[in-house]
Amino acid sequence: RGIVVKNKARLVVQGFRQEEGIDYDETFAPVARLEAIRLFLAFAVNHNIKVYQMDIKCAFLYGKIQEEVYVCQPLGFEDTFHPDHVYRLNKALYGLKQAPRAWYETLSTFLLSIGFTRGKIDKTLFLKWKGKHLMIVQIYVDDIIFGSTCNNMCEEFRKLMTAEFEMSAMGELQCFLGLQVKQLQNGTFIHQNKYVQNLLQRFDMNDSKPCSTPMSTNKALIDDKDDLVDQTQYRCMIGSLLYLTASRPDIMFATCVCARYQASPRKSNLIAVKRIFRYLKGAPTLGIWYPANGNIELSGFSDSDFAGCHTTRKSTSGGCQFLGNALISWQSKKQAAVSTSTAEAEYIAAASCTA
Repeated sequence: RGIVVKNKARLVVQGFRQEEGIDYDETFAPVARLEAIRLFLAFAVNHNIKVYQMDIKCAFLYGKIQEEVYVCQPLGFEDTFHPDHVYRLNKALYGLKQAPRAWYETLSTFLLSIGFTRGKIDKTLFLKWKGKHLMIVQIYVDDIIFGSTCNNMCEEFRKLMTAEFEMSAMGELQCFLGLQVKQLQNGTFIHQNKYVQNLLQRFDMNDSKPCSTPMSTNKALIDDKDDLVDQTQYRCMIGSLLYLTASRPDIMFATCVCARYQASPRKSNLIAVKRIFRYLKGAPTLGIWYPANGNIELSGFSDSDFAGCHTTRKSTSGGCQFLGNALISWQSKKQAAVSTSTAEAEYIAAASCTA
């Protein structure tokens, strides 16, 4: 019909055939934590830094590898004169177990060569000083966010990266790792509204009746007389909600309590999880607000109950950390040991919050 159809194709290595110690040694590559991303945004908004993002095309193909790795000729593209020959790789391909590590080393080496210094604790954070001006860069595999107190440094960084790598998307930070970011004059708003809508549609909760709280206070969460429910569906719901807690601390406690019963979920547990979805149905647009021009004093708050778990009699620790007025991290976790007093439970919660 005269219509040209374009399909993308990528040469991928059969990584499952690699043998440790022969084809690869190390595979570890550091990636940024969600807490680090929120800390980055809170620091930026407190210093009036506009945050930008860039994406690198086919990032793993830039990674240089030290091991000897051979691949067969791809089907349909064999050399007719040398059909039995194989290729020896100088750079990584998708599918290689060491491809993420090789890419991180290539990118970090380039950033260090242009004047950046690597973070002492967070190895995915890079800093560069130029007089009084500061530039910060955070990397997550091939996604990069950056900002500076001087716009000229951002433009210079963009040109250097474009000259070294092929870029696919650049501009103001709007969406990163599923987080929707709205940068305004008086602050930054982080939310996952689109993800909430997808969750409600995925688990058929769009027509559910909204409720005002994510958890009931007067009903037991587990009843041994209840029938067992499908584990796969229950675990999918819990996993989806745990990812949503990246911007919704209001459902953190309820989600973590429901997550304790993934081994053998019962009908009462499923009702409790669906209540969280009903709460999201009534408040889908909530998120975290980072006000501008605040202080950067780090503060934390901790709390715990006493023997709150009815089956193990263990307590639950809760904590949150603020950078100035910006909430950057929060936790809700059952304690490892049974506390013998409220003071002991509070002490364990305070220690974990400080850590």
